[in-house]
Amino acid sequence: MKFDERHLIQLAAVVKAGGVTEGAALLGLSQPAVSRTLALLERRVGEPLFIKGRRPLQPTPLGRALADHGQIMLSASRKASDTVESFRVGQSGVVRLGGTPFFMDGLIAGMIAEFQNLYPDVRIDQSYGYFPDLRAALKADQIDLAICPIDILDEGSGLEFQQILPGRNVIACRVTHPLLMKRKPQPAHLLEFPWIAPPPGSPLLADLRSMLLSFGATEIKIRYSGGSLMSVVNYMKAADALTILPHSVVFALRSQKSITALPVSIPHPERALGLLKRSDAPRTPAVDQFARHVRTGFDNLKHLIKRHEQSVIWGA
Repeated sequence: MKFDERHLIQLAAVVKAGGVTEGAALLGLSQPAVSRTLALLERRVGEPLFIKGRRPLQPTPLGRALADHGQIMLSASRKASDTVESFRVGQSGVVRLGGTPFFMDGLIAGMIAEFQNLYPDVRIDQSYGYFPDLRAALKADQIDLAICPIDILDEGSGLEFQQILPGRNVIACRVTHPLLMKRKPQPAHLLEFPWIAPPPGSPLLADLRSMLLSFGATEIKIRYSGGSLMSVVNYMKAADALTILPHSVVFALRSQKSITALPVSIPHPERALGLLKRSDAPRTPAVDQFARHVRTGFDNLKHLIKRHEQSVIWGA
């Protein structure tokens, strides 16, 4: 025997509410419509569904069994409605995120955790890459959003870029580095120490070479290269090596009290950190919600950095 699922759902609502009027109200239907459904269902099964003369309504054993099936359907329907509503407002779904390693590790990982404290039903799938890789992943629909520094977008690229932080590099070292004892370190002093090179493909690597050449270096003493942010920080904590890092990353690590920035001004790169996505990408509420969270996080970071700019790092 085949049943209309809507009939079982109405039966479940009446059993749960204890009356036809109340069950109809629970479903947003009229009382006569539900009464007709129950009468039709009784004729179809050939058995009474409720014990006559009992108020509130009490189901027969068969009525209870059918109502239990209807309750499962009703619960599933409501869960489906909740899922749709949650998706529409960005409280559930998947965000496929790519980004450059140092920014992802130093800044974005913490923002992801904060976001998921607010929206625990949104899953974040993260991957690493630099601009060429991230651009290709966006165009291949492998990621929804990229967070990376870029110089300029080619016209007709099919991508949208929204700046969240201007480019700014610093020379990083451990907090007990000998150069911090000098009142005004000069470029020549920096060339006396070994350097850590950013990973291949990183824009920071080109920045490092350009900066050292501007200091008059004829050769670069690279002692370590290719490490993750954590490995670079742990290396610096135990050595007098220097490296170049985004100011925001060093600032975000300040609470660890292990590395800091030398009070030496260096040229800012002609780049900006921002959110990159396809212009024709379908709107995904969870992605939009996450992007707003990141923008807010960087707005707060910019205010903190501005307050910090007059500290010893910049030798105001």
